[in-house]
Amino acid sequence: MVEPLTLTASVIVNLAFQKFLESGAGELGKKFTTEAIAAMDSLRKKLWDKLRGKSEKLDQALAQAEQGDKKALETIAKNLDVVMDDDEFFATEIKTLAQQIQAGKIQDNSNMTLNSTGDNNTNILAKAEQGGTNYNAQNINVYHGKPD
Repeated sequence: MVEPLTLTASVIVNLAFQKFLESGAGELGKKFTTEAIAAMDSLRKKLWDKLRGKSEKLDQALAQAEQGDKKALETIAKNLDVVMDDDEFFATEIKTLAQQIQAGKIQDNSNMTLNSTGDNNTNILAKAEQGGTNYNAQNINVYHGKPD
């Protein structure tokens, strides 16, 4: 069972500015549905409207985040955390949008194949989504024939 995502200010800011953090629109389109991408724009606009003008440093961080600056997200998240504590209605509103975005995340359910050859082979092929777990083994014994 997938654990629910805790919607902290940092997670919300990352979702809102995801569009600018990805290398291109094509990459974002591979990870999120069209509806989720539209919700990102809406979430980012709400953050801009609420946070803009609070301080010069915050205004700079908002602009830098739209240029793909990941460090600016920390400043925005710190300020958003305070605003969310002060304005419960706003906090609920942006958490709802963030949940919609997270629900629109496209899961990669593709299969993976590992072809191993040779003695003492320790080749490992693993794939886990963010928050997933990879289990690796050093030795896997496969016996052929009838068990004793």
